[in-house]
Amino acid sequence: MFESAELGHKTDKAEYEALVPTLRAQLLDAQFDLRELKQFAVVVLINGIDGAGKGETVNLLNEWMDPRHIETWAFDAPSAEEAERPFMWRFWRALPPKGKIGILFGNWYSETIHARVHRITKRAELDQRLDAINRFEAMLVREGVLLIKWWFHLSKAGQKARLKALEKNPKTRWRVTERDWKYYALYDRYRETAEHVLRHTSTGDAPWLIVDGSDERFRSLLVGRTLLEALRKRIESINKGWAPRQMAAPLTPSLDNLNLLNSLVLRQELGKKDYNELLELYQGRLALLCRSEAFRKRSLVLVFEGADAAGKGGAIRRITAALDARSFRVVPVAAPTEEERAQPYLWRFWRHVPRQGKITIFDRSWYGRVLVERVEGFCSEADWMRAYAEINDFEDQLIEAGAVVVKFWLAISDEEQLARFKAREAEPHKRFKITEEDWRNREKSAEYAQAVCDMVDRTSTENAPWTLVEADNKLYARIKVLRTVCERLEAALA
Repeated sequence: MFESAELGHKTDKAEYEALVPTLRAQLLDAQFDLRELKQFAVVVLINGIDGAGKGETVNLLNEWMDPRHIETWAFDAPSAEEAERPFMWRFWRALPPKGKIGILFGNWYSETIHARVHRITKRAELDQRLDAINRFEAMLVREGVLLIKWWFHLSKAGQKARLKALEKNPKTRWRVTERDWKYYALYDRYRETAEHVLRHTSTGDAPWLIVDGSDERFRSLLVGRTLLEALRKRIESINKGWAPRQMAAPLTPSLDNLNLLNSLVLRQELGKKDYNELLELYQGRLALLCRSEAFRKRSLVLVFEGADAAGKGGAIRRITAALDARSFRVVPVAAPTEEERAQPYLWRFWRHVPRQGKITIFDRSWYGRVLVERVEGFCSEADWMRAYAEINDFEDQLIEAGAVVVKFWLAISDEEQLARFKAREAEPHKRFKITEEDWRNREKSAEYAQAVCDMVDRTSTENAPWTLVEADNKLYARIKVLRTVCERLEAALA
């Protein structure tokens, strides 16, 4: 895999100095076009052998182009805050918006390779991580990101010579540490692991580009030309009307009228007296669970979806009434902002992932991609079809990091919804809760019902199952929500 990168490519000084001015001008032009179009983001991954020019390349790209529109991130070992969240959390935060270039130095590959080289993880664990990385990168590419992955390589002899040369020069001696020589001693193991990683993650969506790092001038020209070619190709394709694939495989058709929603008995009986007793019971249980020592090493993610006027807000208020205000955050989800539209759709939800001992409550969530966006045509069929797997992957990452994920769909009948709409219109302090869009959505109730059934079938997993709540009786619905949260937490903390 690294044979071509060990041939010792060289570029003489005169040729280099003749080519660089034109190359820099072309890169700046391409960067300007990228900013003007604002149709895609560029993510550049910098990885490779120590001493092969990774840091110099990061500095070079910022020098050759406009650094105001380049977001450079250098990742070291995770901080305490980062370690309390899913592995990919800190990298999601670093993704650039459309129209910008993000350079990620020490990205999701660095820690993965390091852990295997030092035998912190086993081969099977490495392969599981690589599978997750492939899924993540495929998602980025399908969201329109131009992903460029560079591996800067040196032979073992080349790395030794590079380290010695840096040590010999008084101006660069500080760059070589005892840690660098320890890594050099592990070169063979590092190369073996790197070959395995690159072979499993060089895909059609995101291939690796291996750079010979032995000659600075050759390396710089190769990187600059590669980036320029990738930018030009994408910009030209957009100008010619390029669009992602719009169709996907069909869902299984329904052969009768029975589905998950119309099979529910939506009117469940629960009187006010029994409700008050159960409310006190379950709020007390929830308060103790969220203040327990065991919960300090976990987190809680609550997802509320449901028909308009189904009672999501009321259920959420009964939960927050039992919690310490310092421990939770309620995230109301509406149409994405301009900032959020410039990122992959899951980005705005990764921002709110809670750390250990904390709770995040989503009033509507990432499921908007397979509900509202599907029914209203805000995204293509291919986009919402792939979202099922991407959502399952997202929730698996939350759970792997210690989160308890509890998801509710609050269902009400058309008759009950109509009565609540009219009641809201009649009460001045609730009139703001009913809009023209709510009335319009009723006309698409059959399409929404199909979308909800598909959502539950495809995203109710063993780790994060859906709980369907019969919500014609608000009192019953609130108690079922509280009881479910308590039971899921008790099982997780046992």
